[in-house]
Amino acid sequence: MSSASIVGAGIFGASLAYRLVRDGWDVTLYERHEPGHERAASGGESRLIRFSHGSDAWYTRSALRARDLWRELEVESGRELFVECGVLWLGRREDGWEAASEVVLREEGVPVERLQADEGERFFPSFEQGDLEFLLWEPEAGVLRAAEATMATAEAAQNAGVRLVQTEALPGQVEGDVVVWACGAWLLGLFPGLVPLRVTRQSLFFVRTDDRWRASEIPAWVDYDRAAEDEAQVAALAYAAERFPALRDATVASSKICPYALTPDTNFIVAPHPELGGNWILGGGSGHGFKHGPALAEYAARVISAEERPDERFGLGPRRGGPSLRTAGTT
Repeated sequence: MSSASIVGAGIFGASLAYRLVRDGWDVTLYERHEPGHERAASGGESRLIRFSHGSDAWYTRSALRARDLWRELEVESGRELFVECGVLWLGRREDGWEAASEVVLREEGVPVERLQADEGERFFPSFEQGDLEFLLWEPEAGVLRAAEATMATAEAAQNAGVRLVQTEALPGQVEGDVVVWACGAWLLGLFPGLVPLRVTRQSLFFVRTDDRWRASEIPAWVDYDRAAEDEAQVAALAYAAERFPALRDATVASSKICPYALTPDTNFIVAPHPELGGNWILGGGSGHGFKHGPALAEYAARVISAEERPDERFGLGPRRGGPSLRTAGTT
C-alpha cells in the first residue's frame, strides 16, 4: 500500500486525503488548526459554486464534476453544503467575461439563460439595471457553506481511514511515499522563491438586511467588471446602494479578512517539487478554488499516481497574467 502525507486540511488538502484513502492509499493529514478554522481561505460562511469561467472549458468541466461530488458528500454527511439558489452575472459588454462564459456553457451543455438587464427585478427585492447590457443566469449554480463543507470533508476522510494529526509540519520533517503540501497562503513562506504566489487580503462584508435577502430567496450574483480594491467597505456599501436601492441605508453587520494565494494567471498549482523527491505542491486557489476542491482532488490523485501527466499550466514555471478566473476582473 502506498502512503501519503498531506500537509494542510483546507479544502484542497482534505479533499485529496479523502480521494486517496478511497483509492487505497494509507493517508496522514497534518493540520495545525481545526479544519475550516477562521484564518484559512477554506473558512468562513460561504463560497460561490458557478460554472462560468470565461473561455476556459477545463474549469467549467471541473466545477460541474465538483457539483456532483458536493451533492454526494451532502448525502454522506447529512449536512446542507450546497444552496442551489443560482448565480446571476451582471454583463456590461458583449466582448466580456459573461459573453465568453455563455459560449462555453452552451458548448458543455450547462443550463444557462441570457436575460434582458431589466429582468433583474424578478430576482431581487429591489434592483437598478444602470449601465448593464444583459444578465447571464446559471440556475444550477449557487452557494457552498465553506467552513461546514471543509469540516464535512475532513470528517469523511477520517471516517474512511485518514489519520488527522494536529501539529505544524515543515519540509524535510514529513515522511511518506508521497508528501503533498496544500498549505494555501502559507506555501509562500514554506517555499520562498519557488511557488509563483502573491498573497492578498480579501475583505468580506455581511450587510444587515431583512429576510427577503436570504440566500434561499435570492440568487448569488457577480459584477465581474466592478471589483473594488481600495476602501473596500465604503465601495461595497456604495455599490449595494447603487445596484439594490432597498439597501441604501444598510450597515455592515460583520466583516472578515480572507487570505488569497494568487498565481499570476489565476491557474492552480499541481506540481512536483523540483528538488524534494516525492514531494508535491497543491495550491494557488487564487480566490476561486474552493468550489473545485473534490474535483481537483480527483485530478491531483491521477497525476500523483502517474495515471495522468501533469498539465504544464499548473506547474511551477514562469506564468503570464491573463483574464482572471476569479469573480473579480482584476488580480
